[in-house]
Amino acid sequence: MTSPSPSPDLADLLARRRSAAPDALAAPGPDAAAIARLMEIALRVPDHGRLAPWRLVLIEGEAKARWIERLMAIAETREDAPKARVSTRKLADAPLVVAVISAAVPGHKVPEWEQWLSAGAVAMNLLNGAEALGFGANWLTGWHAYDDRATALIGVAPGERVAGVVLIGTAAERAAERERVRPDQVVTRLSP
Repeated sequence: MTSPSPSPDLADLLARRRSAAPDALAAPGPDAAAIARLMEIALRVPDHGRLAPWRLVLIEGEAKARWIERLMAIAETREDAPKARVSTRKLADAPLVVAVISAAVPGHKVPEWEQWLSAGAVAMNLLNGAEALGFGANWLTGWHAYDDRATALIGVAPGERVAGVVLIGTAAERAAERERVRPDQVVTRLSP
């Protein structure tokens, strides 16, 4: 048995990771090589049964501008239009948006719940990968992840769900630290 090989730099990165404010994400975003590396990192998640119960939709450039425009049109028709407009505007500044789509396989021996969690792990790896590559990121899943008209814009098929919408760009400012839950508030040990 080999001894653990600690990685203090990785531990420090994970311990200090903060979500950048959506409006603080600007160009430059990841280039093609950085996106390829980010996808490699994102997909390195637990995947019981090797089902790959997720897929990713990259939204950038002109396609992103058109997507935002279409979302705004849908937002105007919603009962909560003012709130939906604000939520949609938060998507506009980041040069890259990655929609993580949960494509769980129903009726498989691997419970759908585990498959959904795997999709969530992809979104988290996107956040950590962006940080590791020097970018800022924010997991911002708003109304557009649940409205059928909005999800149709990114090709979400029946039975699929948007697990996360991750915004990635250069953080114009470092997010302020906030109070975190302490381990003694949520961690217990099972007694023998």
